[in-house]
Amino acid sequence: MLHPSYKELIDKMNAEAGENTQQIQSRYTLVLAAAKRARQINSGSEPLVEEAPKAKNLSVAVDEMYSGMVHVLKDEPEEEQEAE
Repeated sequence: MLHPSYKELIDKMNAEAGENTQQIQSRYTLVLAAAKRARQINSGSEPLVEEAPKAKNLSVAVDEMYSGMVHVLKDEPEEEQEAE
């Protein structure tokens, strides 16, 4: 995969970050987010972008992230998770 570069993708995701989304600080975070979304698609989630007929799930996940349809959410504090 040549486009977008990881730097370009990080910059775009950080520019569109809201108050509930996490700023991407490293390639590692980006890779984890893309892999998680690719697993969701593989498990049956509908892609949020039109993909090429032979597009792999990871490519679809990166396209979704680049188009601003998928964001990395901030972690909830442990106190809030235990209350639910």
